[in-house]
Amino acid sequence: MKTANNSVATDDVIALLDLEPLEVNLFRGISPDVTWQRVFGGQVIGQALTAAYRTVEGRICHSLHAYFIRPGDPKVPIIYEVDRSRDGKSFTTRRVVAIQHGKQIFNLAASFQIPEEGFEHQFDMPNVPMPESLPTDEELRMAIIDKVPEAIAKHFARPRPIEMRPVSRHDFIDPVKAPPYQQVWFRARNTVGDNLPLNQCMLAYASDMSLLDTCFRPHGISWLSGKLQSASLDHAMWFHHPFTMDDWLLYDMDSPSASGARGFNRGSVYTREGLLVASVAQEGLFRYRG
Repeated sequence: MKTANNSVATDDVIALLDLEPLEVNLFRGISPDVTWQRVFGGQVIGQALTAAYRTVEGRICHSLHAYFIRPGDPKVPIIYEVDRSRDGKSFTTRRVVAIQHGKQIFNLAASFQIPEEGFEHQFDMPNVPMPESLPTDEELRMAIIDKVPEAIAKHFARPRPIEMRPVSRHDFIDPVKAPPYQQVWFRARNTVGDNLPLNQCMLAYASDMSLLDTCFRPHGISWLSGKLQSASLDHAMWFHHPFTMDDWLLYDMDSPSASGARGFNRGSVYTREGLLVASVAQEGLFRYRG
């Protein structure tokens, strides 16, 4: 099987986040040509944040809160409508609604702030192996590609814009029960640059990868079984410091609780030097048809 052109995939994501302006406060986004039946959640988060940024000047996003309302249809464009909720002296607030087929599929509220100095503290980064000592996600997928159905094998072989190297691996073929924690190193596969809004939108895209899987670990199940119904329900992010997707970031994830057919997951994103640059929280649908 041919090796995927991952550099092109990264460029495709950057293009994916470059929305087409339709009118004042109105933008159009497209989806990549994939075989999945619904739009990847990280794509909608990243595009919605991009739409909000298109209406803001001189301020940086410090937090966003979003809800997934309906599955996105990858075959048609997504329309993003921005409501300029408030422009204050220090903070700017925006609300973004994503629409397909005349209905809301997603909404996001984001807050932006003029950069300023203040007190600082943070949790320390966990002591984990550096990414250079770990196998790539592509190597791990290729090791089991002959053991999965053809549709999954095609998914495994497609280009990946974000390189991921798991610190704590999970056996997707024969999963076992494990503590509700995992760590993954990740980065863009080629240059993104130092444009902070673009890097934040790229991180928003990547933050939906692996996070929901954390709540599966204590139960010894895998989405490869075909018995698991899962989907992101909401998503929140807080940006603490500037960063670049060009270098490795550590995604330290845990799942404090699962109940009511929902799993709650949290993530902390660190630079390889140990600086906490973002925090993430997400609840997802979590049903198993055994």
